[in-house]
Amino acid sequence: MSDALLQLRNAVIDGRVKELEALTSAALSAGLTPKEILDNGLVQGMQVVGSEFKEGKKFVPEVLFSARAMQVSLNILKPLLAQTGTKMVGKVVIGTVKGDLHDIGKNLVGMMMEGAGFEVVDLGRDVAPEKFVEVVRRENADILALSALLTTTMRAMDQTIKMLKEANVRDAVKVMVGGAPVTADFALKIGADSYGSTAADAAEIAKKLIHAS
Repeated sequence: MSDALLQLRNAVIDGRVKELEALTSAALSAGLTPKEILDNGLVQGMQVVGSEFKEGKKFVPEVLFSARAMQVSLNILKPLLAQTGTKMVGKVVIGTVKGDLHDIGKNLVGMMMEGAGFEVVDLGRDVAPEKFVEVVRRENADILALSALLTTTMRAMDQTIKMLKEANVRDAVKVMVGGAPVTADFALKIGADSYGSTAADAAEIAKKLIHAS
């Protein structure tokens, strides 16, 4: 790994937000392609962060700093990636379901997804099933990630999947569900494709769903 990529990787791991703009510019000036910077710098850094978060070595505030650092670099790279026709791993539409205003877990999942090389469309909180269907269709999404933190809002996940079927787009998108009250059994019961128990798990599952499709 080149020194420029190693510096980027370590800056993401350490959450050094203020350094990422200069490090990204330096890497580009050194002749590295946007794709190399993304795959071998940013993504590798977030993989380490995800592993350490899963093992309890990093905590939510540290993950947020790492994700913000990565985002600084991504803001520079995205237009360049588009110019070169470079494709991301896949496109994820994510949101907290209707009636639920919790978003910390959803935000972490979105950040981990971006760290794994996905393009993420975040619809925020309290998202109606109709909105999910509309955006999945418009964005031609590969994955729909639904989050709920309340047992009373979990049924909105089921409603969203049913509406995807009614709109004839269910077969075109993989559906992931997660959140504190959500279980693998519930995911199976409502016809979701997968269940993620942690933000780090969700990113890995998303990659497997993409490769399986």
